[in-house]
Amino acid sequence: MPNGETDKPARVLDPIERVSEVIFGLLMAMTFIGALSVATAGREEIRTMMITALGCNLAWGLADAVMYLVRTVTERTRKRTLLARLRGGADAVAGQALVADALPARLAEAAGADGIELIRRRLAERSALSAGPHLGADDFKGALGVFLLVVLATFPVVVPFMLFDRTAFAVRVSNLVALVMLFLAGWILARYAGGSAWRGGAAMAVVGALLMAAIIALGG
Repeated sequence: MPNGETDKPARVLDPIERVSEVIFGLLMAMTFIGALSVATAGREEIRTMMITALGCNLAWGLADAVMYLVRTVTERTRKRTLLARLRGGADAVAGQALVADALPARLAEAAGADGIELIRRRLAERSALSAGPHLGADDFKGALGVFLLVVLATFPVVVPFMLFDRTAFAVRVSNLVALVMLFLAGWILARYAGGSAWRGGAAMAVVGALLMAAIIALGG
């Protein structure tokens, strides 16, 4: 719930959001790799592809980092506004509606009217509001972490093109690396959710394989 006295920074490495960003960066890089024609691509085309894939993920990482900061400010403003409205004379019914709207639907349902009223009273009794939704050093560190995750997702799938001269072989190795990364991403998400890590990894790898097959069919 919102806290008017202290504003804990959002977790930079939240499993769902961070793994999702890595997957997005990975699939974007694979889009460029899939566009290569293995029959005609030369070293210059491969070099262009690598630069383009990196540039695209740099742009995506920058945009995602900025949106991380925007999301942080928005959430803090929303929490502060909620506290201000609760302490600003809202009656019990209106205050309960505000609290219920701020909570996830199932949590609000589980808390019931008594639980929501208890939360409302405690929030309304807060002695002070935070100074404002300002960004601090931890927030910019978080944005940098988001940027690096997206950008670094590019490198494992382009390294094979630096190691192997045969374009067709490098593409297949790159695809295999991408599948392993997708499997690990599914593994992490499944463990975070409390499900079967093996099933989660396999499901993500299968979905990734289908996506990559579509990319290769469409792009080369």
